[in-house]
Amino acid sequence: MNKNFLKFSDQEIIRINKLDVIRKIGINPYPSEEYNVNATSKDVIKYYEYGKNVIISGRLIRMRKMGKASFIEIKDNHGLIQIYLKRDSISEFKTKYDFFLKKLLDIGDIIGIKGFLFKTKSNKITVHAVDIKLLSKCLRVLPNVKKDETGKVHDSFEESEQRYRMRYLDLIVNDKTKKLFIKRTKIIQYIRNYLNNKGYLEVETPVLQSIPGGAIARPFRTHHNALNIPLYLRISNELFLKKLIVGGLESVYEFSRNFRNEGIDKNHNPEFTILELYVSYKDYFWMMNFLEKLLEYLCIKLYNKKLLKINNKLISFKTPFKKITILDSIKENTGFDLSGLNEKNIINICKKLQLKIDKNMVKAKLIEQIFSEKCEKKYINPTFIMDFPIEMSPLTKKHRSKKGLTERFELIINGNEIANSYSELNDPIDQLKRFREQIKLFEKGDNEAGDNEAGDNEAMLIDWEFIRSLEFGMPPCAGIGIGIDRLIMLLTNNKCIQEVLFFPQMRQI
Repeated sequence: MNKNFLKFSDQEIIRINKLDVIRKIGINPYPSEEYNVNATSKDVIKYYEYGKNVIISGRLIRMRKMGKASFIEIKDNHGLIQIYLKRDSISEFKTKYDFFLKKLLDIGDIIGIKGFLFKTKSNKITVHAVDIKLLSKCLRVLPNVKKDETGKVHDSFEESEQRYRMRYLDLIVNDKTKKLFIKRTKIIQYIRNYLNNKGYLEVETPVLQSIPGGAIARPFRTHHNALNIPLYLRISNELFLKKLIVGGLESVYEFSRNFRNEGIDKNHNPEFTILELYVSYKDYFWMMNFLEKLLEYLCIKLYNKKLLKINNKLISFKTPFKKITILDSIKENTGFDLSGLNEKNIINICKKLQLKIDKNMVKAKLIEQIFSEKCEKKYINPTFIMDFPIEMSPLTKKHRSKKGLTERFELIINGNEIANSYSELNDPIDQLKRFREQIKLFEKGDNEAGDNEAGDNEAMLIDWEFIRSLEFGMPPCAGIGIGIDRLIMLLTNNKCIQEVLFFPQMRQI
């Protein structure tokens, strides 16, 4: 950590000196006992009654010090409330008003107030204080955010990197940040309630895994000392949830915290949240219908409408959503039909499209690159991209009627992937064959899991326990992974994943 973090400004040194004075006059600046708050700023306004006794607490935001009376404002979790402090009304007024309140309190201090309600001449609801208690002394100076006569904001705490590094301060001074994260929590609660009402079972699966299975990505590695084995932070929880389906839990879901040791950009953070849901005896067509209804439900719960303005684009969540196969999408947007083409043919098409490709890219990666670069951003309204080539989908059932394809879809909204779903592969022989085909791709050089020693790919990529579970029989099943962070970005009109994470990963300074 940079030692400059611990340096104090001249104003902050004055605050530290005040701390010593506060202790010397017998006031504990960080008391332990419970402070029995019986009202919030919201309650004070909603249930106003003249003369009603209240006990409130909050952070001191503004002060107007006068002679024998002062006005201050404190901020709690619900908003602001004005406090009237009159010297003759405060218990032990000579200490608490003349000295403590006027000389030792600072903006940012957390205080408790006991008093009664009244309205000022300007009809503003106010607490007339009879006692004030310091609950926590603030040693740092808060950003002095203020508006001029025209309503223009000055000295705002808006610089993105500062806000991400000091999210606690961002929450103190920027109400819109607090509202955003309250909305994030509500979205997750709405989804959880929706799933629970359908009888689906919420479960927990391991974060530390011996094999980073269920997806292809570079894992974070660690070592378990007692067992003397390598372990990985999970890149996916998919295989564990399928084992539960084998075990007879017919519908399971988890809000899974996943970790991938890869790049950081506006859509990616090394630590992120995925909702994984698996429902027995269903297929990917059923899951499309389910997802449509879920998103429509969220829009109504949040905004009471199905047409949202997101990044200056009107996006309709009215069902049904558009459906198109990935190969038809590529043909429609590039003019090239990839059906039945081999790697060499597709490489030539990539060159014609002037795409940057790696010499070791296999067919699946080439198709993914074409779609990502030439098609994905064109889908603004919710669109199901369906029927991916088998090379792109190692955990997916082969398509029931289209050779070489699988029963898989991705949901694209506003040019970004929001969800990925399969008719889940439950044939253990085919699954083992698919895993081994993945190893061949890795050995060709397309090793995204990264850093494997020669001959170690089978140990890294084949979860033998998962194969054995399938051998006991897994019922037909539809599964889906929904990127919760991306979904929240979409529903709160944010372009950057760091905005919707309390503490995004940042470079050390």
